[in-house]
Amino acid sequence: MDFFFCLPILFGCSTKVKPEGDQTPRLCPRCNNASVCRAKSRMWFEICFVPLIPMSNKHVWICTICQWEVPLQQNWEPVLPGQGFNRGGQAPWGGPLPPPQSYQPGYQPGYVNQHQ
Repeated sequence: MDFFFCLPILFGCSTKVKPEGDQTPRLCPRCNNASVCRAKSRMWFEICFVPLIPMSNKHVWICTICQWEVPLQQNWEPVLPGQGFNRGGQAPWGGPLPPPQSYQPGYQPGYVNQHQ
């Protein structure tokens, strides 16, 4: 007597995020909560929910509330709580304010889109 049974095998890629470095909370540009921290994001290939092979990794700023995420960039980091735009027309980092047309829905200050 022959028996046939099907054993499903689940596989895919998942992303794991671990905090790293200085954990001073910073302001999120999307939700305005002091919940942005520096983290390492790593994508894994997994079979049956067991991570087996690391596919890629990157260092990011991530908001733990709204999940806003932006890659680490040289000479830019989210604003510390208590620091905001001052009335002198300068940003907290000492440079000029961004032009007014950049304040649109979905705008992320300091983010450079590298996929254009």
